[in-house]
Amino acid sequence: MGESTALTQSWSLGNPCQYVKLNVGGSLHYTTIGTLTKHDTMLRAMFSGRMEILTDSEGWVLIDRCGKHFGIILNFLRDGQVSLPENPKDVAELLAEAKYYCITELTDLCEQTIKRKQRETEPICRVPLITSLKEEQLLLNATAKPVVKLLINRHNNKYSYTSTSDDNLLKNIELFDKLALRFSGRLLFIKDVIGSSEICCWSFFGHGKKIAEVCCTSIVYATDKKHTKVEFPEARIYEETLNIILYEARNPPDQELYHDITNLEFHIKHQRVEFPEARIYEETLNIILYEARNPPDQELGHVDAGANLDEKIK
Repeated sequence: MGESTALTQSWSLGNPCQYVKLNVGGSLHYTTIGTLTKHDTMLRAMFSGRMEILTDSEGWVLIDRCGKHFGIILNFLRDGQVSLPENPKDVAELLAEAKYYCITELTDLCEQTIKRKQRETEPICRVPLITSLKEEQLLLNATAKPVVKLLINRHNNKYSYTSTSDDNLLKNIELFDKLALRFSGRLLFIKDVIGSSEICCWSFFGHGKKIAEVCCTSIVYATDKKHTKVEFPEARIYEETLNIILYEARNPPDQELYHDITNLEFHIKHQRVEFPEARIYEETLNIILYEARNPPDQELGHVDAGANLDEKIK
């Protein structure tokens, strides 16, 4: 005890340039009193006479902590900044040491880095896969978002498919993925892979209730046998997705809005104007993303709203 007290008194009155030998959990370090007392930390308290310290017979100051990241801590004390490890596990370990030594600035830096890395590793969107009506109902009850569900199960078919069915089945899946990437922040997308006897069917839910359904399969008759036909009603899917976004509000949307949209479609179609319906719905959905202050990420697959549209509508 006398040895540790003498050393404490010596360093509290000594030159800041005086070197100290540190043994931190078996990791050996040389540094100065000035570095250890530069910031208001536990190390300043230890080497300014406010705390007793332990030394061994060779004069090494013993600190009972893991020394793996102590070099980073010393560099931060010297410079006031430091490059953190790339591995999130190492950053978490460094955070624990920074908290122990009461280094506030380094603690804040580690916490900010951990949060940033968590955001970077999070997927752009999550699409739950459900296999039963019970799972579906649990998700509907747990979310305040409108819901878009795609039931997709190619093996439910009793008959052979028509020649275009597989291609259309894939198009439905691709459109679902595209919408999920674009609108996962506002809508909950669910994929049902086993749930019923349907093959391809879209369902749209608002306020916990089914608002619309788009079934993409039908039975067609050939001369000798029945076939299952899968269609890709792209415009209808876009329309219902656009409609379901209105259910973000607490109150259901005004039914007059649907009436106005229907009238507009009727007039355009009967004036013999080319009507790229699916494209119009798609771009209307895309422009809704600009309600936010920051524009949407262009990497998520958005096509320039004006590209080729003027050529199609004349």
